[in-house]
Amino acid sequence: MIAEIGHFVLVMAFGVALVQAFIPLWALYRGQSYGRDLAKRAAQLQVILLAISFAALTYGFLRSDFSLLIVYANSHEAKPWIYKFAGVWGNHEGSMLLWTLILAAYGAFFAQRAVALPDRFATMVLVVQGWLGSAFLAFLLFTSNPFARLLPAPFAGRGLTPILQDPALAAHPPLLYAGYVGFSMSFAFAIAVLTTDQPSRDWAKWMRPWILAAWIFLTLGIALGSFWAYYELGWGGFWFWDPVENASLMPWLSGTALLHSALVAERRDTLKRWTLLLAILTFSLSLAGTFLVRSGVLTSVHAFANDPERGIFILAILALFTGGALALYGRYLPRLSEDRSFAPVSREGLLLANNIFLAAATMTVFIGTIYPLVLDALDLGKISVGAPYFNTVFGPLTLPFIILLPLGPLLTWQAGRLIAPLNALLIAALASLLLVLGLWITQAGVPLIALLLIGGAVWLSLGALADLAQRLRPYGWQLVRQPWRLPATAFSAPLAHAGLAIMIIGVIAASMWQSETVVAAKAGETMEVAGRQLRFDGVREVEGPNYQAEQGQISYLSRPHQGKVLLPERRFYQAERGQTTEAAITSDISGHLYAVIGEAVAEKRVLRLWFHPLVALIWIGALLMALGGGFALRARMSKTGQGAA
Repeated sequence: MIAEIGHFVLVMAFGVALVQAFIPLWALYRGQSYGRDLAKRAAQLQVILLAISFAALTYGFLRSDFSLLIVYANSHEAKPWIYKFAGVWGNHEGSMLLWTLILAAYGAFFAQRAVALPDRFATMVLVVQGWLGSAFLAFLLFTSNPFARLLPAPFAGRGLTPILQDPALAAHPPLLYAGYVGFSMSFAFAIAVLTTDQPSRDWAKWMRPWILAAWIFLTLGIALGSFWAYYELGWGGFWFWDPVENASLMPWLSGTALLHSALVAERRDTLKRWTLLLAILTFSLSLAGTFLVRSGVLTSVHAFANDPERGIFILAILALFTGGALALYGRYLPRLSEDRSFAPVSREGLLLANNIFLAAATMTVFIGTIYPLVLDALDLGKISVGAPYFNTVFGPLTLPFIILLPLGPLLTWQAGRLIAPLNALLIAALASLLLVLGLWITQAGVPLIALLLIGGAVWLSLGALADLAQRLRPYGWQLVRQPWRLPATAFSAPLAHAGLAIMIIGVIAASMWQSETVVAAKAGETMEVAGRQLRFDGVREVEGPNYQAEQGQISYLSRPHQGKVLLPERRFYQAERGQTTEAAITSDISGHLYAVIGEAVAEKRVLRLWFHPLVALIWIGALLMALGGGFALRARMSKTGQGAA
């Protein structure tokens, strides 16, 4: 009965989304005043209905209702409750229901916050959200019904894929979707600007908080997914240039460019056309990622669906919204006022240059991801585009980006001079050059681009400190007496830029200077990795809540963790008939020691040991970037009226 209620309210939500999509639009066309209020109420009702539907599906998972096909295929009675809960979105149908719920939540929150925006503009934003909601709810109901029944009901379920039974996977998809779907708001803003007669010049100011929120969520989602892959998959890596990983990286790169161009559009009334185009393309890349994951064209641990019918439906949604938005962009762009001019050496000029590098990086990832799929679809052969391609093209684009990044905040708007920022960054430049020179002399065999990127990251981090010092200089003793009263915007860009620098250092260090040892060891044998002495103490059987495991015991014989015991496992899930490799990791300021236990060979056991120097900086940097975005968002949301929207 609960499932039927969930399905019924899902159908109701589809009807409400259609009302939100078309009736307020008709009211605008007729010049009637009721459109905005109707769109607002429809957005609020839609999120309530979808929340009820999602709660009904969650109830089915927690109660192990195997009469539901989705529960039977993705759950089991013996599974811990947290994985039953995560199983709600650990599959195609449930994840799409979560997607539509988040989409509706954004629309309802906008309807509540945008009280001071012009009626026509706010109504168009809600109408576009209604179009998107209608499309994805139709996709759910007609191709991916999460409440499909199995009759007769089985006695047991097949369980969730073992590698997805991990706490990080309970949070990774919601964060990622909140980022993907969040860019629907900037997309809706762009359509509203293009279709509004004489649009207000404040639209970029209204748009930026929504871009910030989506960017923060996507940053955290990608970072958490990278960390999960690092410790769960047992390969010792944090990024594999998997096509589905690339599907999340592309909107992040484009969204980063959008975030900066919207700042220029807001502050200087320029780059408006470029900002609107980026808003359309960023959400289109989010839709393209959805198509890649759910169309069946990819085989990946991340991919959910393998159904051409679903793929065609999502491809139609992608073509309709991207093609329609670009058509509107071409037709209505002349309505916008001309961009203000600016000198190449100015804050606008530096932000535009960085936008160009971000757009080029997005394009290289897009080509490397799509090109093999196009060749395969045209029956022109199968090729694999992997890390060598991406590392070759990505590094040279990243280097000029991080070199230019510290200069922008230190330049003035419209026209500036490089003398002042270069003087402020003189120490940063000398430190970076000396570091690169020292590494080049002492680290033979390391590619020059890797050394230059480390030098560029140090330059960027010191530039972030110089920017922070310049922002805080006017506050004098308040820094000591009342630091909590300092404006949040003083910390936003410096934290985000420093986080990027720290992440780059972690990526290069862990990639270039990692150590790996593979041994077949008996109990009592010793081994060494990166100067650390270890002893293999054997294997024991352990019982988990829904698995059995072989647990290795590896003891540290040397500092910095002398006496500590590593416990890597091979877990066997009987219900799912699968197994996972659980790495054991110790960390200190210098890096991570990463241990994985393999199969038995005669009386020995295969052990793989890695040492990843400074690898934790990758996720520390990502958190700092998100924190910087959070400071900027806090400053925006603390305002009232139009600025809050």
